[in-house]
Amino acid sequence: MPALSVFEILGPIMVGPSSSHTAGALRCARVAASLMEGHIVRVRFTLHNSFAHTYRGHGTDRALVAGILGLDTNDERIRDAFALARERNLSYTFEIAGDNEHLHPNTVDIEMEDAGGMHCSVRGESLGGGRVRVSRVGGVAVDISGDYDTLFVAHRDAPGVLANLTLLLAQHGINIAFMRTYRTERGGNAYTVFELDELPPATLLDELRDNAAIFTATYVRVPGSTPANVADEGDEFFETAEQLLERCCRLKMNIGAVMAVREAQLTGEAETVAAMERVIAVMQAETRDPIEHPRRSLGGLIGGEAQRVAQAAATYGPALTGAVQTQAMARALAVLERSASMGVIVAAPTAGSAGVVPGCVLAASEHLGLDDAHIGDALFCAAAIGMLLSSNACVAGAEGGCQAEVGSAAAMAAAALVQMLGGTPAQALDAASLALANLLGLVCDPVGGLVEVPCQTRNAIGVANAFSAAQLALSGITSLVPFDEMARTMLEVGRALPPSLRETARGGIAQAPSAQAACSSCSACAKHV
Repeated sequence: MPALSVFEILGPIMVGPSSSHTAGALRCARVAASLMEGHIVRVRFTLHNSFAHTYRGHGTDRALVAGILGLDTNDERIRDAFALARERNLSYTFEIAGDNEHLHPNTVDIEMEDAGGMHCSVRGESLGGGRVRVSRVGGVAVDISGDYDTLFVAHRDAPGVLANLTLLLAQHGINIAFMRTYRTERGGNAYTVFELDELPPATLLDELRDNAAIFTATYVRVPGSTPANVADEGDEFFETAEQLLERCCRLKMNIGAVMAVREAQLTGEAETVAAMERVIAVMQAETRDPIEHPRRSLGGLIGGEAQRVAQAAATYGPALTGAVQTQAMARALAVLERSASMGVIVAAPTAGSAGVVPGCVLAASEHLGLDDAHIGDALFCAAAIGMLLSSNACVAGAEGGCQAEVGSAAAMAAAALVQMLGGTPAQALDAASLALANLLGLVCDPVGGLVEVPCQTRNAIGVANAFSAAQLALSGITSLVPFDEMARTMLEVGRALPPSLRETARGGIAQAPSAQAACSSCSACAKHV
């Protein structure tokens, strides 16, 4: 069973401002570049749908170039990607293809040329939360999602080529889970994708490349995926909230504990502990630094809001939201400030909603006097909810609107708060369902295509929603609609939203006259040089 890692739900750790449009775009380009054997000297990016409308405000252009250059999602040099490209003699261009309802909302075509004159074209799709898929190579439809370790071979469509390929893998003792061959025409070019139970030794590539019928042979590891060969079915694995609740009851564990054991089976216990420690450290920094040292955003529309809320907490907090929720709101605003200035954050589950979970969990943990181990347990709980939504619904604004981003984050935070306060797994799932219902239908309408307005204040609303849903559930109020049904409902509502209300900046607040006026002086969309 293919499985997402906790740290692709509480992650990626990335430079903002958008997990789909920045981290996901970078990963699309990195996967594309991995299909080229030589040094890439020229690349053309063709942007479709949401990418086409918001690529400058989201830093998608910088991220795509950074991906070709091999940078990671958390590399702060992403903002300087154009200068790095000039230093490395990489020529790049962008073309805007506009809207195509037959393509994924976040689609980019990447045409590359290496120093030897070899060409390759790749279509990448950013699925939300930093996860990506390759759907076309060389004009031929493929499906590379990273669920298995993958060997990609471009070759002539000739008798005996496939037989030789499979024989060579067998000689190395490699089992093929799935094999798909795509061809342009009979006797023309063909592409074979081998999904394997384990990656072959590096020497296999040299053996393949020595074959005159083979043009390219590369290993493909799609960032944001955990290969299925390490995701064997076990007591802690689940695909629905109903299954999760059953495992919690049978194993006498809370949601966070079940998720932690599951992650340890996937990646190893030491790796899991180290990764969670890193997530907590980044969350502490992202929620604290902008309050102490405000910084203007990429587009100049936000900056300093977190500090103002924190400074006014003693005056207004007692009569309005209370001390803990006020602190959570300030922390949530801080994360969006850091993200919008291309600082390093944890997408939880997306960059646009990244403030809700750390804001709630860290503020509550400080009030309750909890240590990092308890914080990690709460974050594992949040990740379980996020994984269910990523697998069975969506968490990307371009697919489901802001209900899929801030709504999902609020559901994750609500469940974590219930667990932190001693609630049962059933109450945590009720809180998550209530939180989803409270923001059902929320549109994604970023002004200027920037993850700034109204994204930042919607994170504050996500905090309030999480606190309310947690208190309702802990008070014994249940959700009429179970979590699994609520997730499907959210998915259906998201699909019903028109494209103008799904992260294209062509509807809602983004089209208000004042918002349009603000865009005229926005610094992010100036011509890049």
